[in-house]
Amino acid sequence: MKTLQQSPTDPDFVQDPYRFYDRARAAGPFFHWQEYGLPCATSYAAVNALLRDRRLGREVPADRRKPIPDHLAPFYAVEAHSMLELEPPRHTRLRSLVLRAFTSRRINALAPEITALSHQLIDAFPAGDFDLLTHFGQRLPVIIIARLLGVPESRADDLLQWSNAMVGMYMAGRTPAAETRAIAATESFVAFLRTYITERRAHPADDLITHLIAAEESGQHLSTDELITTCILLLNAGHEATVHSLGNGVKTLLQTATPPTALAPDRIAATVEEILRHDPPLHLFTRHAYDDVEFMGHSFPKGSEIGLLLAAANRDPGAFDAPARFNPNRPEKPNLSFGAGLHFCVGAPLARLELQIALPILFQRLPHLHLTEPPRYGNLYHFHGLERLMVSPI
Repeated sequence: MKTLQQSPTDPDFVQDPYRFYDRARAAGPFFHWQEYGLPCATSYAAVNALLRDRRLGREVPADRRKPIPDHLAPFYAVEAHSMLELEPPRHTRLRSLVLRAFTSRRINALAPEITALSHQLIDAFPAGDFDLLTHFGQRLPVIIIARLLGVPESRADDLLQWSNAMVGMYMAGRTPAAETRAIAATESFVAFLRTYITERRAHPADDLITHLIAAEESGQHLSTDELITTCILLLNAGHEATVHSLGNGVKTLLQTATPPTALAPDRIAATVEEILRHDPPLHLFTRHAYDDVEFMGHSFPKGSEIGLLLAAANRDPGAFDAPARFNPNRPEKPNLSFGAGLHFCVGAPLARLELQIALPILFQRLPHLHLTEPPRYGNLYHFHGLERLMVSPI
């Protein structure tokens, strides 16, 4: 397995990680990423298979768990109840209970609200040049998730701030200052949700928090701590992915002068999938080996951690023709932007619905929308999204 060097905080890499992925993929389905100290999978076949391989999982093996520093305890107390970080049987119980409340019917019922909110946000756009992320890309998903959960959308700015701060814990090169912000956000978020969960236990309503409280399987319910973590997960994971996908998608549609026909009702689903494939919001996901694993000619000892490069897999020429080219008419094939297997993103249907509704409305309302400065990606990895998106409607 070839060892490659690439700082994940290098500005040139952050702006265009795909050149490194091409170099890494040329080394075979796996390479050793020196800065992370991880073997990483780059090919579509390897990443897709490992996401589904039950010899690996998200939960850190007991003998590999490191002591949690006291100052980070509040954050990891929340993480301890996250189905994203757990394996069966606890993962099965949590995911089953969540899916009983977070149903496709409930998600699809949000379509009229997403439509109306898209128009409202566009009506409020400032005159002249403006940042589309601030006024649209961030506002839409955070307001929708607030309404879905049943918390006041007037707190959307707080939710956005808490989400951004907490997600900083997953970034390469995180600093003590970022940790301090994340802990403060975690404590505020937990206190906020605890209040609303207590209120909903006493006064049920037609919202997701109430339905999560009522979700039951074989006599089991979600505990308050599990409810809090689940709500935080739904906001943080779903919101971050949708913001980045909207921003990256608009950037790509404008830079490639994609014709309006790609946003027509019979084409929008395929266009959204190509947006997700071409420039996904999450680039690196990890798995732990629960046994000695032999895979594609490589050995991974029990307890080892493996990086799965979702964005590299989505640009694999062995799986997609001319993968660097944005092609809304590309033949349908599943991308790996939301993962696969047991931990496939529960928020993926909502993210897809928001993109499929919001993008056509945006370009119908603003047919002359154009960039007013070159877009730049935010200085973060392994999420991949723009720091701002300056546009003009005329």
